[in-house]
Amino acid sequence: MIRTGILTISDKGSRGERIDGTGPAIREALDRNIYVVDYYKMIPDEMDLICEELIYMCDELNLDLILTNGGTGFSKRDVTPEATMKVIKKQTPGIPEAMRQMSLAITPKAMLSRATAGIRDNTLIINLPGSPKGATENLNFVLPALPHGIEILSGAGGECGKGAK
Repeated sequence: MIRTGILTISDKGSRGERIDGTGPAIREALDRNIYVVDYYKMIPDEMDLICEELIYMCDELNLDLILTNGGTGFSKRDVTPEATMKVIKKQTPGIPEAMRQMSLAITPKAMLSRATAGIRDNTLIINLPGSPKGATENLNFVLPALPHGIEILSGAGGECGKGAK
């Protein structure tokens, strides 16, 4: 099972002014035979708080996958990609590139996404949009590749034909 955390980043949601529809939509999109959601939290768009939470999820909870949602747009308060870049040790540019490319077939607004993805030790972090529709569409674009990548990241799988299944 891939141990997963969902981090919703929303000022209004964290103040109780908006119900989080995106976190539950992401959870629903995950195959329960592959992914188990071990952690969920909603926090405001605060750089230090996002960094602290991501580090906690990686270093203390040792999750395999973290899916953030929210904070990837053009608003002055949108800092999720910057916080993610502060905590990761390796970038995985193919993931957000694929999400943007496939999303462009749906809407030209996809080019406005600033989402990023990367690795901190044994954890893959992926930024998703804040809307339930955008988050689940983007997640579904990359889900088929994630188990293989996480298997390699955990040391359980081989790369490029070296013991790969």
